[in-house]
Parts: sequence; C-alpha cells; structure tokens
Amino acid sequence: MDIVDQIRAFVATAQTGSFTAAAERMGVSNRLTSKYVAELEARLGTRLLQRTTRRVGLTPAGEKLLARAPAWLEELEDLLGSVEHEARGFSGVLRVAAPLTFGEIYAADLLSRFAAPHPELSVELRLSDAYTDLALEGIDLAFRIGRLSDNTLKARRLCRFGMKVVAAPAYVAEHGAPDSAEALGGHACIHDSNQRSPRWRFGSEGAVREVQIASRFAVNSARVARDMALAGQGVAYCPEFVVTADIEAGRLVEVLAEVEKPMHDLHAVYLEGAMLPRKVRALVDFAAEDVKTHLLAG
Repeated sequence: MDIVDQIRAFVATAQTGSFTAAAERMGVSNRLTSKYVAELEARLGTRLLQRTTRRVGLTPAGEKLLARAPAWLEELEDLLGSVEHEARGFSGVLRVAAPLTFGEIYAADLLSRFAAPHPELSVELRLSDAYTDLALEGIDLAFRIGRLSDNTLKARRLCRFGMKVVAAPAYVAEHGAPDSAEALGGHACIHDSNQRSPRWRFGSEGAVREVQIASRFAVNSARVARDMALAGQGVAYCPEFVVTADIEAGRLVEVLAEVEKPMHDLHAVYLEGAMLPRKVRALVDFAAEDVKTHLLAG
C-alpha cells in the first residue's frame, strides 16, 4: 500500500479527530481510512492514535509524526505539481470558505476568474458568517474580515476597506440627510445584526465612538440592508464593496461622507504548515491582485 495514502489518512484523522470526518475529507470510505492508518502503524511498529468511542486522540508517537507530516505532504504535492507540464494547470478540489455577503458579491466571481484557465480544477465555496474550522471541515483557504483571533492559522492581509452610510435619493428627498452621526437617532436605520450592538461605529483606530441608532429594520446581511436602502426603507451602514456600484450609478446617495469610519482588514487564512499547496498559494497571490481591480474599484 502507498505510504503517501497512509500518511494522508493519518494526518486527516489526527486533524479532524474522527475517521469519518477524515474519510469525508479524503473522499474515501470510513473503513478504508481506518485501514490506511492501521497499515501505517503496522509499518512503523507503534500505535499512533488512541481510539475512543467519541474521538480519536494522539499517542506521543502520533504527536511526533503529526508535527512534521503535514508539511512533508505539502512539500511532496508542491514538488510533484512543479514538474507537471504547465499546460495541465491545477487539478483536484479546492475548498474555500467566505462570509455570506462577501462571498455572494465578490468571492464567487473571484473563484470563477481563478479557475477559468484550469479546467481540471473543481472549486467548492462554502458561505457562512460563522467562522469555519478549517481542519475539521477540510477547508483549504478562508476569507475573513476584521481582526483575527485564531493564532493557529497563517494569514495574509489582502486589503483594507471602509464603511459607507447610504440611503436612496427618494428617502433623502423626503426625510433629509443626517448632518452628523448623532443625528442618525432621528432616522429609520437598517441595521446589520451581524454587528452585535445596535450602534454604528465612527472615527479611526484608537478614537472610535459608537453611536446609538433608531433601528427600524435589523437583518443579518449587508446585502439585504443595501436592498432595503435601495427600496427607500431607511439609512444603511454597509461595507464599501457592497454599495459603491450603487452610489456611482446614482441608485444610492452616500451621507456622512465627511465623517471618518473605521477600516476593516480582509485576510486569506489557511492552516499552519511549512509550505502551501501550489493551487492554494496561487489563489492567495491571485486574490491579492484581483481585489485591487474587482473589489476596491467597485
């Protein structure tokens, strides 16, 4: 049996804590994954995993192997990929996670542009505003907005973007535009409930203030907040990439443009390892350039 498959099965099982989850990641049966690990243990003459009824844990020997095996597998994949003929491009499955609105507005098109020259590459995009466990769900790369709290992941900052306060021209004509952040209390505000507090943040880093709003509608989607603003339902506070095209087309009016708003970071994050697989590294590099023309440009 191929030792590479055995080590892949071991790494997947150790990272997910389950033969079932490892099998799903590898696209094989639960029984085959368990067989690969057993064969590897027999080959090495030592037990690598502690099996329990609920979860699989690591023995000291397993911990030692896991510390180096993922990097070895990535380096092997990179080596083999580098000697393939360039015309073949990337192949296999690339699993990507992204926040819901960001994924709908931008990431889906980004991945289409990236995959276009690689007909043998399949892309799986998972959209959720909840943070995805990359190891558990077999995600190769995730896009995350805001501060990063998981120190076990590697990250590359792709860009920074701001927020905009917008309303439909008809709403402004009927109700006027707020002349200060504090004046928002007198307007019908459409609140993105992904932000825990019904307050909108203004100012710059180190001097941010939160302003209480009169929330007429609360939705957990910046895109829906924009749609409701387009319909004249009130004032919305959205990431610039969600509303810039509407502002340029005259469908929305930016209000409080002169009031400073916090900036947010967009990162590409991936699992710790000595090397990235070629297709993941290529996607990170592609995204770093693509955001300049397709995300920040509106």
